[in-house]
This record gives sequence, structure tokens and C-alpha cells, in this order.
Amino acid sequence: MSVATLPFLAFGASQVATPGPANMALMATGARFGFRASLSFVAGVALGKQLIIWPIGFGLMSLAASAPWAFEILKYASMAYIFWLAWKVANLRLSAADAGAKAPGFFAGLWVHPLNPKAWAMITQGFTNFVSEGTPTLQVTATIAICLLACQLVFHPMWALGGDRIAKTVAGTAAERYLMWILAGLTVASVLFTLLGGEST
Repeated sequence: MSVATLPFLAFGASQVATPGPANMALMATGARFGFRASLSFVAGVALGKQLIIWPIGFGLMSLAASAPWAFEILKYASMAYIFWLAWKVANLRLSAADAGAKAPGFFAGLWVHPLNPKAWAMITQGFTNFVSEGTPTLQVTATIAICLLACQLVFHPMWALGGDRIAKTVAGTAAERYLMWILAGLTVASVLFTLLGGEST
């Protein structure tokens, strides 16, 4: 009775480190407001995943059998939110003209993962593919929560820092518009890949 911690940690790192709605939001925030100004948002995004992990661990997904319509609503509401986020990213500009704008904070970051289909799919895979039958619920949930938080504390700041560094190169140039559309496209593609049955999340 255990959790395959090292394999799950490798799986979690591969998912957290790769492009997805959360990482695109982190990169765009770092690009627009700078790395230091984005740290509060980064912390909110990292801790927001805990709002999914613990309810799933203690039986939320078992409700899918009795109320599948609720999860369909959640899926499409999440997709709509991510598409709106992608639209915002696509139209974001890094120039100093909007320098007075304020970076999104901790509470804005908290909602990124609960409304992220990729996060739901990844966490569900963790509970179903890396846990031995009979392992205590608290042990399973705490292990998955700690592993994913550790991955996020490593990779989420890297995405925000990457955005900051990219902005210093392309802000105010012709490449700026294309960069933001590419980030938006990756955001949409990651959601569609997850929702349309991609084997990886």
C-alpha cells in the first residue's frame, strides 16, 4: 500500500514544466510586468492546484457517476475561461505605454488551476495510475500534493522569469505581436489536446 512517489514525481515534473494554460499565463505575466512583480501571482498559481488535489483525493471524482452533467458544465466553463485568457494574452502588448497597469496578484493566481482542464486531467491521472489499492487516502493525497507543489515551486517561477527575459528582447519590436499570438495558440492547443483525448496532459 503506497504511492509510486518517484515515478509520479517524474510524471508531475514533465507536466508542470511543459506548456499549458497556467504556464502561458505565468510567462505572459512575467513578460508584461517583470519577474519580481509577478511573484505574488506565481505563488497563487502554485497554491491554487491544492484546491483541486484535496477534493479529488477525498472523493470528488466519485460524484461524476451520480452527477455527470456537473462535470460537463465544469469542462465547458473551464474551456471558455481558458479561451478568454488566451484572447487576453494574444492582445497583450509589452511596450511601456501601459506601464501604469498593475500585475495580477495572489488571489487572481489561485483560480488559474481550478479552471484549467489540464490540471484536472493531470491530477486525476496521478490518483489513478500511481497509487496502490488500499493506500490510506490522507497518505495518497498528501504525497501527490507535496510532489506537485515541489514541481511548481521549481518550474512556475522559471516560466515567469522566461517571460521577463523574452520581453526585454522583443518589447516594442515587430516580433512582439507574433510572440503573444504564439503563446495564445499554445494555450488553446494544450486545452484542446487534453479535452479531445490526448494521452498526455
